[in-house]
Amino acid sequence: MKRRFASIALVLFVVLAVVSACAPGPNPMRSEEEPERSEAPGFWSGLWHGIIVPVTFVISLFNERVSIYEVNNRGGWYDFGFVLGVITIFGGGGGGAGRAGKRD
Repeated sequence: MKRRFASIALVLFVVLAVVSACAPGPNPMRSEEEPERSEAPGFWSGLWHGIIVPVTFVISLFNERVSIYEVNNRGGWYDFGFVLGVITIFGGGGGGAGRAGKRD
């Protein structure tokens, strides 16, 4: 029983460590000057960055100049596009919804 609890605790710790490592933080490469809002990435760039996130994540592990998220963005629309792109590439959560009603 103690061994099972220790295994579960270890898995939880590893999952929490991985998730907390993905938290956004300050970008030391960002200049103090803000870009023009018209030049900042918007919804379509966010969607594209969300779709290519598996590739950029792997590249970002080996190249510190590559990031999976654009910090100089337009705000909510970029975030919406990014999340929509990530959901699109990883299948979302609606796949199991159709199977739930088909019980015998």
